[in-house]
Amino acid sequence: MRVDFLLPLILFSIIAASLLLYRKVEVKVRGILEDKKLRAREVILMVASMGVIVTLIALMPSYLIQILFLFAYFYMLLIFSYLILNKWFLAVFPPAAFTAAYLSTIYLVPENFLITLISMNIFAAFFAIMIITYMNFLFTWKITLIFASLLTVMDFIQVFWTGHMVEAAYKMEALKLPVTISSHLARLGLGDVFLSGLLSAQTATKYGFKTGLITAATISVSLFIFEILILNSLVDYSVFPATIIVLLGWLLGAGFQIIKRK
Repeated sequence: MRVDFLLPLILFSIIAASLLLYRKVEVKVRGILEDKKLRAREVILMVASMGVIVTLIALMPSYLIQILFLFAYFYMLLIFSYLILNKWFLAVFPPAAFTAAYLSTIYLVPENFLITLISMNIFAAFFAIMIITYMNFLFTWKITLIFASLLTVMDFIQVFWTGHMVEAAYKMEALKLPVTISSHLARLGLGDVFLSGLLSAQTATKYGFKTGLITAATISVSLFIFEILILNSLVDYSVFPATIIVLLGWLLGAGFQIIKRK
């Protein structure tokens, strides 16, 4: 029987780190965004844009994907570093260090599987923590539920109907872009990691930090159970919309609190 503890542990660690970091930078983020909140139509447009981007990646030349991703990662890391360090000249160093480390990994040790796996997980984890911490402030509880529902529908369509999600994921992995967290047995896309973190962070805001951590744990356990089914051929899917697994895990953790409050 094959069992994968690593991927669920990485997922839980990323979510927990995001929850802890958000508490520390919340005031700074609030000052930058000035109480800006996403509305339903903006979330609909966001999810639709994500679906279009997935399709474009599946069709786009490889070199262009690499350039766009590096630009996006550099920009996000620059903004996030400024939130922490509060000085632009210091904030430049983390994204510059990432760029150097990433290029060194893919060009100097391209055949070393272990180094590449560890490096890509570290890069992807930092990116996920940044996005969860920064974007969480823009969401409300209601908008989060709308976003999660729409993202799950989009994910289902792009995996089972168009197949673009799978094609785009394999294409970006071939380019060694840190867009997934991985163990030696399975992988999880950053979109699924972001949804996990967002649901847990919003739950922590509404029902308390402890409940947020509980949902992070139940999402990770849900992933662990599903992996067992997949790895031991109890479920015949090599690819599956992980947003469904995330929602089931979140409902398991947050459901009791929601029912209790109602």
